[in-house]
This record gives sequence, structure tokens and C-alpha cells, in this order.
Amino acid sequence: MKEDFKERVKGHRERLRRKFLEYGLEAFTDEEVLELLLIFGTPRKDCKPAARKALKHFGDLASVLEAPKEELLKIPGIGPKNMLAIKFVHAVARRFLERRLKRRPYLHSAKEVYEYLAHSMIDLKKEVFKAIYLDARNQILAVEDLFHGTVNESVVYAREVIERALYHHASALVIAHNHPSGNPKPSGADIQLTKRLYLASALLNLRLLDHLIVAKEGYFSFAEEGLLENIVQEVIKTL
Repeated sequence: MKEDFKERVKGHRERLRRKFLEYGLEAFTDEEVLELLLIFGTPRKDCKPAARKALKHFGDLASVLEAPKEELLKIPGIGPKNMLAIKFVHAVARRFLERRLKRRPYLHSAKEVYEYLAHSMIDLKKEVFKAIYLDARNQILAVEDLFHGTVNESVVYAREVIERALYHHASALVIAHNHPSGNPKPSGADIQLTKRLYLASALLNLRLLDHLIVAKEGYFSFAEEGLLENIVQEVIKTL
């Protein structure tokens, strides 16, 4: 009976591998994705129950991937090797998405920028402010986390944002932060922050191309929604 169980588990794992090689990740449920990740850590164990428990506990696959190591280890069936497989794959994906952006034109790869930001920010419990620095051809030079905590005028220092732009010899920048609440709609503080950073950038001949707010319900682009142009016109009138 024990040997029959082992053979069934082995056959199931092999079917998952073949399914991925033939159809890709799109054919997988979140449970199957997580199960296969756990299998990489413990190849001789039935990992389906652990995958199911982790998804039930954290809510979805993204939340499992973002979960702290110590929280993952609390799930029955997930040990140090399983946890390592999950965190390693997640870190590799983040590095890939970030490096894929480097030296790519921002205006021609906006979708990739959103993919990276969503992957790195969407499940964070606190707000994080990022700056994306670009050269004169709008190619991405660097992506940096600059501030953590509640993102507003009193926390985000324009001087530091600009200093990093000068360090990278940037000609333009895109700023971004997340809304842990899930709603990407900008607050009054977000709008005021954008005004201040636009003015600080313009004084040094830097172009602020966009302010992106990333959340579970989607994203908000100041440029796409016309808010950035309104801010530009408002600042011009005050000069």
C-alpha cells in the first residue's frame, strides 16, 4: 500500500512537469504552481496538502510568495527546504523583471514597468517609494527604493530623489509607490507630493515623466490620467 502511494505521488509529479513543459504556466492553477515549487524543495513528498493549506492561510499565490520566511514555516508540510524554494524563485523573478528594464525605453516598455512594480510592491504591508531613473533617450538606468512608511510630503525628501538622479546622470525620472489598502486612487497628499517633485525636478532640468500608484485593484498613472499635465500647467502659472 505504501509503495502504491509513492508511485501515485511520483506519477502526479511527473504529470505536473510534463504539463508545464507542454502547455506552460498558463495551464496551471495557483495550487499546482505552488505544489510544483514545493516539490523542488522536497521531491519525495506529496506537496499538494501543504500547497492547499498555504493558499488557504495566505489567500492567494502572490501573498504566499511575499510571506515572511517564519510565517511560511508555520504551515504544516512546509519546512526549510520548501521555504527556500519559494523564496528563491520569487527573488529570481524579481531580479529578472528589474534587470529586464535596464536600458529599455520606458515609453515602449510601460507594461514591463507595471509588471515589475506589481511583482515587487503589490503585496507589501507598508508603503514604499521607488524612483525609476532614465537617460536622455528615456532608457531606464536604475530602479531604487528610497523611502519606506507612509509616503507623503513630510517623508519623501525631494533633495534625496534629485541627488540620486544626479548620481545616475539621469535626464528624467518616474516615481512610484504602493497603496496597501488596495485602492490605487491618488490622495491629496499624493497630488501635493507630485507637484513638489515636479517643481524640484524642473529646477534642475530633469523631466518627471509619471507618478505611478500600484495596488491590488490595479494602478493609477498620473500621466495617463492627465493629472501630471494639470500639475505642469498649475506650476507654470505660479512661476
